[in-house]
Parts: sequence; structure tokens; C-alpha cells
Amino acid sequence: MWELTRLPKQPIYQSIVQLILEHIKTGRLLPGEKLPPERELATLFGVNRSTVVHGLDELEAMGVIIRKQGSGTLVNEGKWGVYTGSRTNWRTYLAQGSLKESHPYLAKLQGLVTADDPELIDGFTGELPLDLIPSIDLPNISWKEFINEEKRQDLRGYQPLRQGVIKQLAQENHLMINDDELLITSGAQQALFLIIHVLLKNGDGVAIEDPSSFYGLSLFQGAGIRLFGVPLDSEGMKLTELEELIIRRKIKLVLVNPNLQNPTGKTMSESRRQNLVALCGSYHIPIVEDDVFGQLFFDKKRPVSSLKELDPNNVIYIGSLSKILGGTTKIGWLSAPNRVVLQLAEAHQGIDASLSVFPQVLASYALQDQTYESKLVALRQSLCQRRDRLVALLEAELGDKLTFEIPLGGYFLWVTVISKELKQTDYDLLLKNKILISPSFLFGGDYQSMRINFARLTEDQSSHLVSVLKQMLA
Repeated sequence: MWELTRLPKQPIYQSIVQLILEHIKTGRLLPGEKLPPERELATLFGVNRSTVVHGLDELEAMGVIIRKQGSGTLVNEGKWGVYTGSRTNWRTYLAQGSLKESHPYLAKLQGLVTADDPELIDGFTGELPLDLIPSIDLPNISWKEFINEEKRQDLRGYQPLRQGVIKQLAQENHLMINDDELLITSGAQQALFLIIHVLLKNGDGVAIEDPSSFYGLSLFQGAGIRLFGVPLDSEGMKLTELEELIIRRKIKLVLVNPNLQNPTGKTMSESRRQNLVALCGSYHIPIVEDDVFGQLFFDKKRPVSSLKELDPNNVIYIGSLSKILGGTTKIGWLSAPNRVVLQLAEAHQGIDASLSVFPQVLASYALQDQTYESKLVALRQSLCQRRDRLVALLEAELGDKLTFEIPLGGYFLWVTVISKELKQTDYDLLLKNKILISPSFLFGGDYQSMRINFARLTEDQSSHLVSVLKQMLA
């Protein structure tokens, strides 16, 4: 049982950590069971006692074991009440919590967007165009009634909106969430901000997909969080590379965008999802699932399970209405275990970022609107038509010069050039023609790919974009 297999290119203490974790997973070590003394383990492993201590320190930090004076080292049976398997010790994360400049090309893009030029072709902005945003009738409600609705708001947000979100998640995502496990935020980014500042500390490492829109968020840099990219294949994040990162870089959290990933539009396969939650569970590392595009699969039936559904206790789920009702809606939410939500809600209040009741009331009415579902269906159909139109043009005009994977929904198409090696200056031709797209170097990648928001392109704009791309790749 105590034969140590040393992991290649890894410190010996990591091999000890892996051995004990494996024994717990397989049931060879049971909750509450006592481990041999440190000196005995050192003899059994053929290592110095200090190496054993280092390994046990890691396991204790994970919450896997507890040390009791006079009783020795025990497998923890008290995590979340009764120990029932691998779960993240959120107390460790909560106890450790503590409260860049833009790329020059990005600054150019943003400057052109704000100039509001009518000739601009904007395939860059990560939002729906105004003409596609569902029209929701505002409620006939007086100012006094609005103010009175504040009585229905507590630390976790406006109660009717929470109930509306819970109902929607149950119907569309098969997620059964309790009211005390949901926190309303002013958008998905604020949810992420709270998670970073409460559950992590300066210098912690976070694994993200590569490429990823998360590279462009300054909130990581501001909190001193190190981002480590994990390459993608056709099924999503590569787990062999992720595990190597976990061991080598002491990753504290895995942040993924498994549905219609930004920027690639990929959707993680079911088997990869199951393996991801199993891997993170075995290392006691929490997952944050960013699912802001989850309602925009063109086939209403979601093709895969959410990570939260697969492992409710180890996954924090982030959702938003902004990708459907427009960026100014600023309504998002996160779902996590009750004690985590409470800590995040208190931090939310502590930094004076509590959300006004007004947008919450409007969002609640939108979800209750009898026409909401039919308008969502119409939006999906419009997006699908715009995707197909751009794909057809690219295949007809540039099929031998680039490649892409057709997304199952959302509004991003990720195009990779295969006919020539691109440089950053090649993209200047697009700017000269007032065409905005997002090059891959803005997402931590090389110069070969680009993200195009097809939702924002009319038929004529799609044709002109493809025409200029032909010049660029000639």
C-alpha cells in the first residue's frame, strides 16, 4: 500500500501527495482513518522525513487530511459535513481571500468603435447589434412601486429575479439550485471579480483555455493572479496539459468557458467534461464555469451537460442575460455552495457594489414575459442565418486559404489562415477599410486566427469583409 512510484520530472513530495489522494479515491484510505506517523512513512517511502512533511502540508492545505495533536494525521471526514468523496475545501479558499495596459491594436479598435462611423463594419464588438436584441415591453409600474420592490431584495439580490433564474436554469440546464446558492451580480465580469478577490490571493495561479477572452481582462492583473493557458483540441481543454500545469504551477482554480467558447466558438465534448470534473475533483481544485452563451445554442436542446450539473459541489457557475438582452442590461449571476455564496455576497456588499433593484426588476419582468421564449427562438434563428451566410461566403471565396469549425451557436466564428504566415501589420488593411475583427494575438495566441462576430454583419457587410480578406491573403 505504501510503495511509492516516483512521478517523472516532479518533486518527490508530489508523488506522496498523489499516492495518498489515489488511496482516498479508491477507498483504501477511509474517512477518519489514521495515517502512519511521519517517521514511519519516511522509512516506508525511503525518503527524508522533511519530504513527507512537505507532502502532508500540501494535503492539509487541500483539506484532505487533518492533523490533531495527540491523535496523529487523519483523513478528513468533516468536509461539508460527512465526507463523501473528493470535494474542494472552500474554507481554505475563503480564509485566503484578499481584497495593463491595453494592446495597441485593441486600443485602435476601441477608438474606432466609439467614433460611431456609419461606414464602419463592426465584427469586433462582443455584443448583439441593436436590431437583434429581443424587444421586451417594460412593466407598467409606478415609481413608488419600484421603490417598494426594494423590500424583496436581500444580500443575494432581488428575490423574484433569483426565482426566475432558478426556474430557467432548471428548465434549460437541468440544474437544481436552491435559493441560497444563487447570487445576482451586475454582469458576469462582476461575478468573476468577486470570485477572484474572495477565493484567491495575490500570486495564485489560474488555468484558462488558450486562446481565451480572459487574457484581455485587467481584473486578473489587478489582483496579482497569474494566468496559465491550456491548449484546446476539437473536444476542448487538453487535460494532460492541464494536469501537468496543476502539478508544476500549483494551480488554485480552473476557469473554463465550455459552451461556445470565446473566442473559438468550441463546445467541450461530454466525455471531456466528465474527465475535467474528475481531474479537478481528484486534486481538490474548484472549477469556475462561465456559461454566458449557454442559452444561444441554435438547437434549443443543449447537446451537453453543464459542468455544474456533473459536479454541483466543486463548480461555481456563472451566467448572464447580457448576451441576449444587450450589454447595458448588466445582469448576471453565480451559483455556488451556500457558504461560498454568503461570503461572496458579503464581499459584494463590503465593496459597495450591491446592485440597484431597478435593473433587477426589469430583468425579472423579461424572464416572466410570455413572449420571451418565442423571442429567444427567433434570436437563435437570426443568428444561425447570419452564421450560415458568412460561412458560405468564406467557403466559396477563401475555402483553400483558411479553415474554421462551424459553431453550434453564439455569435463568434473563429477563422484560421493556412495559406500564408500572417504578421500583425497584415491586419492594418482591415482597419484601412474600416473593418473591425479580433485577431488571435488579442487572446494570447499567434497572428494566424481571427474572431468575427457574425451577429453584427449585414449581408452586404459580410460580402465586403470577405472581399477585403481576399486582398489581405493574396
